[in-house]
Amino acid sequence: MSASGSPRLALFALLLLSLIWGYNWVVMKQVIQYVDPFDFSAIRTALGAATLFVVLLVLRRPLGLQHAREVALLGVLQTGAFTALIQWALVAGGAGKTAVLVYTMPFWVIPMAWLALGERVRGVQWVAIAIAAGGLVLILQPWAMGGSAFSNLLAIAGGVTWAASAVVAKRMRRAHDFDLLSLTAWQMLFGAIALCVLALLHPSRPIDPTPYFYGALVFNAVFATGLAWLLWLYVLQRLSTGMAGLSALGIPLIGALAGWIELGERPNTIEFTGMALIVGALAMISVWSLLQARSGAGR
Repeated sequence: MSASGSPRLALFALLLLSLIWGYNWVVMKQVIQYVDPFDFSAIRTALGAATLFVVLLVLRRPLGLQHAREVALLGVLQTGAFTALIQWALVAGGAGKTAVLVYTMPFWVIPMAWLALGERVRGVQWVAIAIAAGGLVLILQPWAMGGSAFSNLLAIAGGVTWAASAVVAKRMRRAHDFDLLSLTAWQMLFGAIALCVLALLHPSRPIDPTPYFYGALVFNAVFATGLAWLLWLYVLQRLSTGMAGLSALGIPLIGALAGWIELGERPNTIEFTGMALIVGALAMISVWSLLQARSGAGR
């Protein structure tokens, strides 16, 4: 493959990844008509972990588990708690709004990394956090809390949990050398075990084994897990981290657009303004990260 073709293929992989992860918000919303949210979370992560281990075997990547306690903690946070919270949020919350609220993660991770890892917070980052906070207020509308308030809070809690797991993962990778795909598979397995325990303890209705239920499982295990992580690793190898991070901008946009088109989720003017502020703040952070990466590479 030519050097000029490689970036174009990587950008296509990034677009495909954003489409898969973005549309999956609609899939996760729709499937809870047929299955309890915790049951689906447990099944999808267990199948996802199995898919990743098959990928490890096919690619002949290392399978050994190192630093089990730290990996287990990461799995409980990144896969267990995060997946349970977002799937629970989707019970009453819209797919698009939930996606946007969950993707406030970068704004939570900035102060967390500052406190836990000593990372410096730049002026642009503080401005982006302030803009995102304004967007959150408009989406939550605390002056008119409705029936979706609890779902909104669950989605934000999912973003906070995701941010905490990102800080844990960064600290682990500073201290130890991990194979990214192997680490992802093992942490997902630990998270899936935690979710299986939660699903067994939580009373739930019987699964309605419709074609959509099985299709959602296949989509999550094969495409949103196995294929998506392969695409992500390919993108990281071919593009800068800053450019790859732009996928965080596209995913909630695609989720919101798909929810609007397929589910008829039309945000009111105030909600739309809030979502636009959060997406704009995400764009500011993504572009700033890209410029920082380029300036660092040029030194």
